[in-house]
Amino acid sequence: MSALREALGNLPEAVFADLLESDEAYRVVLDLPGVTADTVDVTAEGGRLRIEARRDKDVPTAFRYVTEERSLFLDTELPLPPTVDAPDATATVERGVLTVTLPKTAVTGGTSVPVSDA
Repeated sequence: MSALREALGNLPEAVFADLLESDEAYRVVLDLPGVTADTVDVTAEGGRLRIEARRDKDVPTAFRYVTEERSLFLDTELPLPPTVDAPDATATVERGVLTVTLPKTAVTGGTSVPVSDA
């Protein structure tokens, strides 16, 4: 999980991120103001979490940009811990906050190997 934590720290300064963990899942929470479910794509496969997001801005026709400091286009790949069950991942976006829940795989105790006297 430290690789994921480190990667989140390398996101652009305009993107705030939290990483949470429970016994059953990891949760990545990203503040992406202006992003909606229609303007974000999340893919989890091959040990990577890929997030592509863009903010649509509504500029009145009577105005033009003099300076633009609020641009947002995020295209990032984050490493997933090996215990993530990527096919069961879910994501929601509410008021510009993207929440990706990554369930952990079931951890088994391994297979018991019978031992007999030779």
